[in-house]
Amino acid sequence: MTPEHKIQSDILVALSAHQCTPFRINVGKGKTADGRYFSTGAPKGHPDIYFFRWSDGKIGYVEVKTKTGRIRSDQMKFHKMLVKHHIIHCCARSVEDALKTAKNGLVGYGYPDWKGV
Repeated sequence: MTPEHKIQSDILVALSAHQCTPFRINVGKGKTADGRYFSTGAPKGHPDIYFFRWSDGKIGYVEVKTKTGRIRSDQMKFHKMLVKHHIIHCCARSVEDALKTAKNGLVGYGYPDWKGV
């Protein structure tokens, strides 16, 4: 099975080659010099990649999963917010999923509640 990191890297390259500019979302935790912990990056549930299409400047998001990867509850919550606002996004298990979403402006493709609209 292809690791998630490899799928993600391939999606970044493919989106770049198809008139989109993608960005990888990095998150992490750290510790200050005085011992306090902090979190960096996007909020919980935020997709792994966001991109904009050159043709119209529309923004889209890609949550990357392996063929058997599961969507967490915080990711579903973020997905539902994106659906509510008609934002292009998908749960991509392949490069093809991400490209199909970007090209066609799909909202919620690849999520369990996808209805093909």
